[in-house]
Amino acid sequence: MGKLVYLNMLKITIINGPNLNLLGKREPEIYGSLSFEKYLQQLRERFPHIDLQYVQSNEEGKLIDALHEAGFTRDGILLNAGGYSHTSVALRDAIASISAPVVEVHISNIFAREPFRHHSLISAVCKGSIVGLGLEGYALGIMYFIGQVSA
Repeated sequence: MGKLVYLNMLKITIINGPNLNLLGKREPEIYGSLSFEKYLQQLRERFPHIDLQYVQSNEEGKLIDALHEAGFTRDGILLNAGGYSHTSVALRDAIASISAPVVEVHISNIFAREPFRHHSLISAVCKGSIVGLGLEGYALGIMYFIGQVSA
C-alpha cells in the first residue's frame, strides 16, 4: 500500500532543449508529425498518477536553471538536450551537481546520424540513455522511474 501512495506522488520533470518546440513540424521523417504538447497530453493520460512537469527552451542557461530547479525537488528528470547534448559542458556540470537522477532521451538514433552526433557529453553523468525509439522514449523513461520506486 505504501508504494501505491508514493507512486501517486512521483514527480518527474521533462526538459526539452533547442528546436524541440518544433516537433510535429521539424523534419517529420526523423521526428514524426506529433507535437510534443499533444504527446505530453497523451503521457498525462497514460500516467495519471504521475506529476509530470514540462519545460522547453532553446536557451542553454534556461535549461540549466530548469535542471537546478527540478534537481533537488523532483524524483526524476527526463532530459532531451537536443544539440546541446553534443556540445555543452555546462549542462553536463549542472546534471552532475543535482541529486535527482536524469535519464537522457533522444527521439532519433543519434548513432545513425551525422558523426558529430555520435558522442554525448551528458551521457556519462546521466543514469541512462534512451536513444532512437521516437517519442516512446519518454514513456519508457517514466516507466524506469516507476520501476525504481517499485523495486
